[in-house]
Amino acid sequence: MRQRTDQREQPRRHAWAALASGLVGALALLAGCAGYSPEGLSPGASSSAVIQQMGAPTGRYTNPDGGQRLEFARGPAGRHTYMVDFDVEDRMREWAQVLNERDFYELRPGMTKEEVLYRIGHPSDVRYLSRQQHQLWSYRYESPFCVWFQVSVDRAGRVAELGHNTDPACDPPDYF
Repeated sequence: MRQRTDQREQPRRHAWAALASGLVGALALLAGCAGYSPEGLSPGASSSAVIQQMGAPTGRYTNPDGGQRLEFARGPAGRHTYMVDFDVEDRMREWAQVLNERDFYELRPGMTKEEVLYRIGHPSDVRYLSRQQHQLWSYRYESPFCVWFQVSVDRAGRVAELGHNTDPACDPPDYF
């Protein structure tokens, strides 16, 4: 009779073990997302503390005051890029999510590609337009519309054109 009780409890143990394993996995996933943005970081944090929380930067730039700016692009399909600025003593001053209309509208034709990278970071997608001999940089961002922002960079490394276009991720599948 004792054997039967053990056989009934065994599936329960497996169910509890599976539930516990699932909870541990969910907590690990949430912990992994904690480094998505610099939201919990305090001003004055060092660049090494920021990198420890957010992972390796996707770009490093020199600020006009001699400090540095670290880029944390959350792509290629991500819609956020965080720029974190540090003073010359390596203390975090501020951070911003730069993939937005306000930052796009500050870009101008004639800017260098380095200026674009400093302001909004690396694009989600890069294509070569052979007829114009330009690179087309595309940036996904949060928008109620299915668009992405695009920057056309000429052979001299300068912005030729700027604007919005339909994001191909929104195209319906081609069944025909």
